[in-house]
Amino acid sequence: MLLIFRDIERQAGYLRPEHCAPPPPRTHSADDMWFIRDGCGIVCGVITWLLVFYAEFVVVFVMLLPAKNVAYSLINGAVFNGLAFLALASHFRAMCTDPGAVPKGNATKEFIESLQLKPGQVVYKCPKCCSIKPDRAHHCSVCKRCIKKMDHHCPWVNNCVGENNQKYFVLFTMYIALISLHALIMVTLHFVFCFEEDWAKCSSFSPPATVILLIFLCFEGLLFLIFTAVMFGTQIHSICNDETGIEQLKKEEKRWAKRSKWMNMKVVFGHPFSLAWLSPFATPDHGKANLYQYVV
Repeated sequence: MLLIFRDIERQAGYLRPEHCAPPPPRTHSADDMWFIRDGCGIVCGVITWLLVFYAEFVVVFVMLLPAKNVAYSLINGAVFNGLAFLALASHFRAMCTDPGAVPKGNATKEFIESLQLKPGQVVYKCPKCCSIKPDRAHHCSVCKRCIKKMDHHCPWVNNCVGENNQKYFVLFTMYIALISLHALIMVTLHFVFCFEEDWAKCSSFSPPATVILLIFLCFEGLLFLIFTAVMFGTQIHSICNDETGIEQLKKEEKRWAKRSKWMNMKVVFGHPFSLAWLSPFATPDHGKANLYQYVV
């Protein structure tokens, strides 16, 4: 058995597993909430929620409630609020779900001996968190943990995107893109209606305030539509190709078995395909999928 630093040292003599103190005893259950105490990430997460609430305010109180067509207001209000709720729920799950953190400080001599490794078998140790590093795991300097199948650290969800929460991150980008598109369509229709009618009848706010609120919503919707749509497409492409963002950036050699694109989607969103794929409240059931099946 050979224990080495991944990407740092390639000699067993530098590792010294006996220098790793045993991990501290767990004082919390597996069901406890995961939350990263990072100032920048917390601010970005709060801003995300405030921007969604702003869009809710403008859509409901500036455009829908003053509208004369009750059916138009009810249908668009239900669709927009439903998508916004799913977006915020997806954001919460992506932020507060353990992305796949490797137990900290488990690179002890006792733990390595308990693995019963075969002669010549290589395992990796992270020198930063003193953990045995599974294949395709990378260390995050913000989370201060090694994350399984880490794609990237996203400050907007104040968390890493890894094997356990990638579904929720993808849903978050999808629902934000949908409500942004919906808001842009409603803003366009509202401007057209107000130009044809009296601006004073278009909203309970003054015409200048209405225009400012709508322009800011239009700018916000366009910006987030482009950003989240690109991010959503990038994530789907990475999932289908079974290659994380870090692996693409580092151009790491693919040593894992190839699967079909549809099977790769099931690995992230769950087996079998169902409407639960679209729900941030449904935890993915990977079934018998082997996430780390490597070519020997």
